Amino acid sequence: MSDNTLPTPDEVRAEIKANVRDPELMMNIVDLGLIYDIEVNSERHADITMTLTSPGCPAGPEIINNVQRTTHNAFPNLDEVNVHLVWTPFWNPEMMSDDAKDELGIF
Repeated sequence: MSDNTLPTPDEVRAEIKANVRDPELMMNIVDLGLIYDIEVNSERHADITMTLTSPGCPAGPEIINNVQRTTHNAFPNLDEVNVHLVWTPFWNPEMMSDDAKDELGIF
């Protein structure tokens, strides 16, 4: 990727999927359904809207930091990476990918 080419939201999502895991479940946060939206704008900013499995998630700060660090490291041409933590919609197991549900034994 050249310095002038910005990543697509799908490229950012793929990087997060490959590199950011929930440290308690040892599963990537994309398959867990924690990433709601990714936008990359012409001002070289990435805005990532995500949630956690619960408001009191002890791994929350670590996960958010890993999302920011992973995105910055993978796409140094981004000037800013903003992670927006939201609680609506509230996360539930139905948001997980089929692979994640299989791995955790949720049918």
